[in-house]
Amino acid sequence: MGTLLTFTTDERAARIALTMITDPTDVTTGHLLAVHGAVNTVMLLADDAPVPGLDNVEAQLWRKRLLPRVEPRLIQEALDLTEHGGFKTLIPSDDNYPASLHDLGDGAPYVLWVKGEESLLAMPVSDRFTITGARAATSYGVQIANEISADLASDGKVIVAGGAYGIDGEVHRSALAVAGHTIAVMAGGIDRPYPAGHRDLLERVSDVGVLVSEQPPGATPTRARFMARARIEAALSGSTTIIEAGSRSGSLLVAQQAYSLGRSVGAVPGPVTSATSYGPHRLIAQGIASVVTNANDIRALSEKQPPSGSMPPPCAEAFRMDSYSAHARAAHSAHRDL
Repeated sequence: MGTLLTFTTDERAARIALTMITDPTDVTTGHLLAVHGAVNTVMLLADDAPVPGLDNVEAQLWRKRLLPRVEPRLIQEALDLTEHGGFKTLIPSDDNYPASLHDLGDGAPYVLWVKGEESLLAMPVSDRFTITGARAATSYGVQIANEISADLASDGKVIVAGGAYGIDGEVHRSALAVAGHTIAVMAGGIDRPYPAGHRDLLERVSDVGVLVSEQPPGATPTRARFMARARIEAALSGSTTIIEAGSRSGSLLVAQQAYSLGRSVGAVPGPVTSATSYGPHRLIAQGIASVVTNANDIRALSEKQPPSGSMPPPCAEAFRMDSYSAHARAAHSAHRDL
């Protein structure tokens, strides 16, 4: 089947190979990729020569961590699934690769697998709005999500969300109902719609919008991949709005990532008696988020300069972490599987 060097024929193949053997938050590989390119990074990994930018110990640890993961057969399977499944890949040199992802620096995805109208990813970041929230949404949250997403989509704006039950699913449905466009950021391969109950919904998204994933076809969603996905959801848009979120809601990580990127954050207040109001109220109380009650408030977020600084630790209670590196540690414990 070959060796790792088999996949150094071009930048795209090398990036796919690196995706298969690293974790989404591997900033060491991300840095080498940005400096040397994917082909040279793979060659450096396969060699035992000094690695420019790393001292000898760092280079040794980098190779020790990644080389045991190299399985040429699985890399080739990912390439074959991509080609024969009709999926397209985007890398930074492609016209439709979203420029806003460059803001992630060394944490930017190596490759994006896409299915659908990829030109939506090339639109100005100010025309894309991330809206997410609780999976166990209340009728109040569903109503607000429907009203806001339909209003924005009717105005030609693009809604960005995950594919989960609750708020994510509602914003997709509402936008599609008014012939709008949405982007669904997946935690697993785009050939594995998740959750299964949203298979039809996600197919509709791919018909008029686009499915996006940094994971290759065949990859299953894991907790680490859900957490890593948050940075892409945040970086794709000019703002992130949270509609309902409990104290441990994954949507709070999207807000955290958006804030750390200098994006504006909005939150919809809810009844003080509802557990799903905790997240939005906490974000507002900490000065992280602006109050959002309608679509015009979200439009205004794009014009507002967010406060400088990093997310205060209390808002990170959802995952008992306070930084990007913490979810990187979780990602390192996950195994890739095709």
